Amino acid sequence: MPGVRETALSALMAALTGVAGATVRRNAVVPERIPGGGLIIVRDGEPRLAETTLSPLRYHWEHEAVVEALVQVADDPARALALDGLLRAIDERLAVDRTLGATVEWLDWPALQTSDLAVPGAAGVAGAVLTVTLVYSTATPLG
Repeated sequence: MPGVRETALSALMAALTGVAGATVRRNAVVPERIPGGGLIIVRDGEPRLAETTLSPLRYHWEHEAVVEALVQVADDPARALALDGLLRAIDERLAVDRTLGATVEWLDWPALQTSDLAVPGAAGVAGAVLTVTLVYSTATPLG
């Protein structure tokens, strides 16, 4: 049976898999060519211990997973629109259930960072990095 951390990350993956047309991977290497519907890579990130309570003993985590969103389109304006569409779809999927089916206590995501990448001999790639905070509690440090 998976621990709370793995269950939370799997639930985040499942939520993002619902983004229509996008390919979703976990901890993957960015390929040379991005799939037509965009690519979403979920990176495990870092759990940060926010608090420990006693009686009963509970460890309260703010786990910062990283979501990378990438699109590859030759035309600059079309690339910007494609990235915007992918980001809006991610936002909508995450907002559907901020508890990810009760696997976390809360899910939050702040503003994102975007960038354009030059790929020699290929259509330009636009990407964004979004830090998603998964708030959950465990009975042990490794939960």
